[in-house]
Amino acid sequence: MDASIKTEADHAGIIRHGRRLEYLTIGWNSLEGIVAVGAGVLAGSVALVGFGVDSVIEVSSGAIILWRLMSGDHREQLARKLIGVSFLVLGVYIAFDAIKSLIFRETPEASHIGIGIAALSLAVMPWLAHAKRKVAAQLNSSAMLADSRQTDLCAYLSAILLGGLIFNAALGWWWADPVAGLIMVPIIAKEGVTAIRGETCCHSSESC
Repeated sequence: MDASIKTEADHAGIIRHGRRLEYLTIGWNSLEGIVAVGAGVLAGSVALVGFGVDSVIEVSSGAIILWRLMSGDHREQLARKLIGVSFLVLGVYIAFDAIKSLIFRETPEASHIGIGIAALSLAVMPWLAHAKRKVAAQLNSSAMLADSRQTDLCAYLSAILLGGLIFNAALGWWWADPVAGLIMVPIIAKEGVTAIRGETCCHSSESC
């Protein structure tokens, strides 16, 4: 146990705070995913759909950490690897659809809903990631720390998505959307490879 945790009551309080953060993560990303995918399909936006699917994958990650905080179970390695594969599949999908959109000049419509959800996410995610890192340090939990990095990833993707959507809506740069999607691909792929290698997983000797 970390030296900053002086009593069992302190430890239990930090665990409860960690659970609340994961409930917030799951709730926000669920809403974000539904809105982003729906708006992306209506607007024909590759980047927006990819962002929405990424949010759904992050819901799974948050659920794993919540399970860990509630049960102390250490058998999440397989689930994390499956999440890693999901990230790689998402990366392939975004790359394929973005390249196709560029080749055939598939012009997406402006999505003000997409701009709104991306802007909100960009405001919420950095705060949430910081809060998770603080709890991870107090609990000496590499799983919680890994989850905070995924929340950081969501913030990065929000910024990329917002740029692409604004350029398309304000300047008519139709190619900004698929290019934004392509910029997302290496970031998503890196997260997938990291998860598959097990670098985001806690080991049984670690606290959580």
